Amino acid sequence: MNLLKTFVAAGIVAATATLALMPVAAMAQTIVQIDGSSTVFPITEAMAEEFQKANKGTKVTVGISGTGGGFKKFCRGDTDASGASRPIKKSEIDDCKKAGIEFVELPVALDALAIMVNPKNNFASELTVAELKKMWEPEAQGKITKWNQIRASFPDAPLKLFGPGVDSGTYDYFTLATVGKEHSSRGDFTASEDDNVLVQGIAGDVNALGFFGLAYYTENKDKLKAVAIKLDEKSKGVLPSVENARNGTYQPLSRPIFMYFNKKSLDTKPEVLKFAEFYMDPKHSMKLVAEVGYVPLPEPALKAFGQRIAKREIGTGFTGSKIGVSVEELMKEKLVY
Repeated sequence: MNLLKTFVAAGIVAATATLALMPVAAMAQTIVQIDGSSTVFPITEAMAEEFQKANKGTKVTVGISGTGGGFKKFCRGDTDASGASRPIKKSEIDDCKKAGIEFVELPVALDALAIMVNPKNNFASELTVAELKKMWEPEAQGKITKWNQIRASFPDAPLKLFGPGVDSGTYDYFTLATVGKEHSSRGDFTASEDDNVLVQGIAGDVNALGFFGLAYYTENKDKLKAVAIKLDEKSKGVLPSVENARNGTYQPLSRPIFMYFNKKSLDTKPEVLKFAEFYMDPKHSMKLVAEVGYVPLPEPALKAFGQRIAKREIGTGFTGSKIGVSVEELMKEKLVY
């Protein structure tokens, strides 16, 4: 009986010891928390996968709440970093300031915002910016409902529109570039923060048109057809591509995309600093950005922006989105907070 008690006691001690060790094992893994733009997501996901291979003790979580949704979390201090397909807004900076959050802004790549139609669409091979405005402006709601209202030669068929949700930076940039005012459009379109939902919607409706970042078109070329964009009637139509975004001919729908890192996280969490440095390292960035279908920044630009991490340079170089900004202009921007 005494022997049995000894074995039971030993078992309890062993179990207790195991339980005591569990929190220590769990704490051994550090976490970098990121949320934000679905456009920036493919880049950050690729970076996270490569980073975790080289840093086994660190887990990088990447959410897709949209640019606006990501900034809400970031400016509450819920995340270490946020992906954004537009620059941070003044109202979001104010929210960050209220919470005592300083940030480092990093342009990470260039993107071409692609206009997509169904592959069976054999008439809208190119559109002017004015025609996009006619489709999407607030005044079009309930009135511009057919393709032949956009151009008389187009068929008398329903116009079905798909686009990112209003929390998306892609939506903000598109409305500024086409309608002329950020966050201003008709409301009667199918919206989703998940670009894969938009892909499925356009691929499933012969009368559909939608927009999202180039990477999602590149991944789904078999399901979608890209539309060439003309600045005006006299211009030549230009298709969305990595090369056309780099050489500046795809206008006005080429733009920089960003990562924002919480300065406190950079200062106090070595894993966050290490991930930020990894993200801006040309040997990782140029390869991975190109692999997922975006336009890599040149090495001098990546090194210059990487210095913002080393020097903890806080603030933004923007007062709202800018149309047609070049890499050279990005590098000259003065930061304000």
